[in-house]
Amino acid sequence: MKAKKIKENIYWVGVIDWDMREFHGYKTQKGSTYNAYLIIDEKIVLVDTVRNYLCSEMIDRIKSIIDPSKIDYVISNHSEMDHSGSLPEIMNLAKNATLVCSTNGEKNLRRHFDLDAWKLKVVKTHDEINIGKRNLQFVLMQMVHWPDSMATYIKEDKLLLSNDAFGQHIASYERFEEEIGFDIVLHEAKKYYANILLAYNKQTQKAINEIETLDIEMIAPSHGLIWQKHAKDIIKAYDYFSKDKYREKAVIIYDTMWGSTKKMALAIYKAFDEMDIHVELKNLKTSHISDIMTSVIDAKYICVGVPTLNNTMLPTMASFMNYITGLAPQNRKAIVFGSHGWGGQGAKEVEAQLKKNGFEILDFITNEYVPDENKLSSITKKVKDILS
Repeated sequence: MKAKKIKENIYWVGVIDWDMREFHGYKTQKGSTYNAYLIIDEKIVLVDTVRNYLCSEMIDRIKSIIDPSKIDYVISNHSEMDHSGSLPEIMNLAKNATLVCSTNGEKNLRRHFDLDAWKLKVVKTHDEINIGKRNLQFVLMQMVHWPDSMATYIKEDKLLLSNDAFGQHIASYERFEEEIGFDIVLHEAKKYYANILLAYNKQTQKAINEIETLDIEMIAPSHGLIWQKHAKDIIKAYDYFSKDKYREKAVIIYDTMWGSTKKMALAIYKAFDEMDIHVELKNLKTSHISDIMTSVIDAKYICVGVPTLNNTMLPTMASFMNYITGLAPQNRKAIVFGSHGWGGQGAKEVEAQLKKNGFEILDFITNEYVPDENKLSSITKKVKDILS
């Protein structure tokens, strides 16, 4: 396995995970990469590692450039095991290396490894390490998305090694975003933000404010493609996402038992369509919740529909409601709807949960058994009146 040069004397030595299809409940249909970076200077630095069972592939890539025993510093930007899992093997090979991490990183890593066996250096924002021609500067990014998260900035190369920030889950032999298309990579970055970072908007804003003081030409995250030509564009996108902005767009999320709730969903869809508002229809049986969240992140209107089963909402809807509650999108407007035979508790539970999450409920629409054409027409008209 060969390393790939990304800047003069800076190499990608990570691993491509072609098989990964799930990550913390998030569907990763395109797989992923675990990116690690090797810096060759008077001192040799490895930034981040990979999952432990993929360690040998990373070591092969390092060996294509240098003997791993010559590594002087190993930087752990984030202690989650997809980035720190290979630390024991690396520190065993590089016996004289110093492990660099944040204060919270030390706390977390001690829960996994025997840090007393290694030399350790704890850093904070603006701390620097000189490695020869280069100076490495550290930027703490707490809760983006763990308390220990930080980035490593190489001043002389205008390169930010950002760990989980700005990443995407894409398995690709290519290393730079323009090699597979900016729009594709941006969509996956949006999905990544929607499913991993959305709950941490305030912390992301704080990190962006710090990052914007740096002169950045390239961003190399720990998952997916490197931002070579569009580094400033992905920072702008993160700024947009983290301010909980949205456009005039609706997402209708529903499940149905016998088709009645689906008919109501289509009647609501018709209202948005006739008002020339961008609208997307997401059936929980056919759309994964992580893909739905990618649509939700920039939608003004969230319409949620469910029938009642055993005095409660369907399990698919319960799963989605739990998921969206954890990600905590703010300032959205909601329409709740559903059909029922006698109780109607399913839609009531959805309404209560959305209210608790801070959604503004524009309407609550229910129907007993199968809605006829008059009922469906009245739903379309009612929603159009609300939107007018």
